[in-house]
Amino acid sequence: MEKNRAASDFLHVGNRLLEWYRNNARDLPFRQTKDPYKIWICEIVFQQTRINQGLNHYNNFVTRFPDVKTLAEAEENEVLLYWKGLGYYSRAINIHTAARQIMNNYHGIFPSQYEEILKLKGVGKYTAAAISSICFGGKMPAVDGNFYRVLSRLFADDFDISNSRAFAYFSELATLVMPDNVGDFNQAMMDIGSEICKPKNPVCGECPINEDCLAFSMQKVSQYPVKTKKVKAEDLALTYYFVHRNGEFLIQQRKDDFIWKKLFEFPTAITAEMEPFITGSKTITHKLTHKNLSIEIFKVEIDSEEVWNDFIAENQYMITDAQASHDKSFPKPLENYIQNSLKD
Repeated sequence: MEKNRAASDFLHVGNRLLEWYRNNARDLPFRQTKDPYKIWICEIVFQQTRINQGLNHYNNFVTRFPDVKTLAEAEENEVLLYWKGLGYYSRAINIHTAARQIMNNYHGIFPSQYEEILKLKGVGKYTAAAISSICFGGKMPAVDGNFYRVLSRLFADDFDISNSRAFAYFSELATLVMPDNVGDFNQAMMDIGSEICKPKNPVCGECPINEDCLAFSMQKVSQYPVKTKKVKAEDLALTYYFVHRNGEFLIQQRKDDFIWKKLFEFPTAITAEMEPFITGSKTITHKLTHKNLSIEIFKVEIDSEEVWNDFIAENQYMITDAQASHDKSFPKPLENYIQNSLKD
């Protein structure tokens, strides 16, 4: 890839992207605002969630928490509840913490400088650049997977995107094609990467910059981007006990030092006195980003009030039922189990 040519040699690429974006931008609710709070929430929601899957969640979240102050004053469990279905719940915990940062450190006003936005809990370089450019006219490319893919193919660049220097490398590369309107350029790159320059089966014939794309001209689009480092998923076994009596069951809240932070779960151990009440078990497999989970759930049907009360008192478990559990956030496998278990 030639990186020594004058930047002006590549600017027409960015301008073509802007023209394409003006005519083809996705009609999304957060595209109708420059409110940094809403741009921030949308960027966090869609980090790990496709637009069509997360749009209703985004709308519900900003309806309930329309501004920083409302979010900061909410209880953490309610924030987690409104994040329900999006997964990666640490994101919800982080935005709740960040909202309180904004209230305490910035007098409730969303910071406008990239360096200050980057100080918010859970905000990385990509998100800070996106908010800065879209809302405040910042001049930084919001480099993410879409940027890696589009730029790798555009320049037929084999720089390994799993390399620790990839963000800095492709940020520099992006400046070669980046026009003055960086906010729209960043959103154009998001849309072109999502709709046309897709990881698989890209629609190269509809791409507005295919005439400049070296990978396309060499018929090597599928070879880019280059990624050699693969993270092997860890196998993890979990054991739970669904302890129930008369339609009620016991739960506890997870700590924030492992997966499923602050979500609710079943007891993870029982006493010897309770073992005779085990009526069966079920093993569920579930995949997280870097973990393959094997979850064994023992069903414990208690008919002794004394055993029930002693277990609750000893461990301070909470009592709930199928209806009330809807107001709490559980990991998806446990939520599915609750929906089915009391029907058996």
